[in-house]
Amino acid sequence: MSRMPPRDAPPVRQDDPASASDAMVKHIYQTVFERVMSQQLAPGTKLPEAALCQLFNVGRTTVQKALQKLAHEHIVELRPNRGAIVAMPTPQEMQEIFEARRSLEAAVLALAVRRATKKDVAALRRQLKEEQAVMHTYRQADWARLASSFHLRVAELSRNPILQRYLGELLSRCSLIVALHEPGGHASCEHDEHARIVDCIASGDADGAVRAMDDHLQELERRIKLVAQQSGTSLARMLGVG
Repeated sequence: MSRMPPRDAPPVRQDDPASASDAMVKHIYQTVFERVMSQQLAPGTKLPEAALCQLFNVGRTTVQKALQKLAHEHIVELRPNRGAIVAMPTPQEMQEIFEARRSLEAAVLALAVRRATKKDVAALRRQLKEEQAVMHTYRQADWARLASSFHLRVAELSRNPILQRYLGELLSRCSLIVALHEPGGHASCEHDEHARIVDCIASGDADGAVRAMDDHLQELERRIKLVAQQSGTSLARMLGVG
């Protein structure tokens, strides 16, 4: 008996097969992406096409399109004749990713300090309050989402969409590293470190903002441990569709 589509699957027009397929590609992509970003889908997890077809009640072509999009963004690795897995960065790749991110966030911050308005700073402070509230409830998935969202929001203040896009890719890849190697019980970003960055933006201190961000990212990198964590959780449960 075929499975029903997930309850949160996007509504589609029944008379438009192309639209239905595109909607499900997007849904599968978003489900995997969000589960990786929230550290619920571990690096190295196998993503068999047959299993995904069954879980999402779609054909193989739809699953392949979603996996190809995820691979383009380095969230998934497509291995010839062995199928797809959630990407597992090597130690060398991790060093290069953090090095690139520190350089990129420095460039982003310099622009953000120059271009941020008082309204922008107020919005960042509201986001910090939401971060702090989530931190005290121990909802780690929500905390991870807000931590990444903070960095993307700062990138938006640069008013440079190219830098925003590049940083979005690096954040995704850093989230994989954190999910695989950071010790349990730690938030991927500390609230006080974000607060110092916002204070520098508010005061127009570009050099201080860059130093605070660099310290923040160096501390995150120091906390990373090169210890892979194996998970016995089923693919359906990690994706939240089983």
